[in-house]
Amino acid sequence: MHIRGGGDLGRNWYLQGKLENKMNSFHDFIDATKTLIADGYGDSKRVYAEGGSAGGLLMGAVINQAPELYRGVIAKVPFVDAATTMLDPSIPLTTGEYDERDNPNNKEVYFRIKAYSPYDNIKHQRYPHLLVTTGLHDSQVQYWEPAKWGHVLNS
Repeated sequence: MHIRGGGDLGRNWYLQGKLENKMNSFHDFIDATKTLIADGYGDSKRVYAEGGSAGGLLMGAVINQAPELYRGVIAKVPFVDAATTMLDPSIPLTTGEYDERDNPNNKEVYFRIKAYSPYDNIKHQRYPHLLVTTGLHDSQVQYWEPAKWGHVLNS
């Protein structure tokens, strides 16, 4: 499965999954899951997905958009409060993410990020089973992000 935003299919493929094109990554993952199910490689009672850090952002976004496709998701130290985290330049690697997601101090960019930020898009719906991990000393995702996301999903 090759979703836009990865570098394995060249620079243009990568560019089609970042900044204002970030939603393409989530749509591609959902479409790939639907294709695997349609082709008989699984069904929503047996499909699990896993991602960590930025891949955890992907997991959070896809279960907000298409929770019915997955039996369960493993989100390892997921970057799930993108809108809030990206506003704090004191958090390690935040400003480095501007190349990938842009600077949310621009109002238009803030709302673009908020549109896919998993924490900001939790809905009152049935979610797949989740295993969410965090780390007290992770330099990329602060421990409270996955913790508060998991808490709200569990409420």
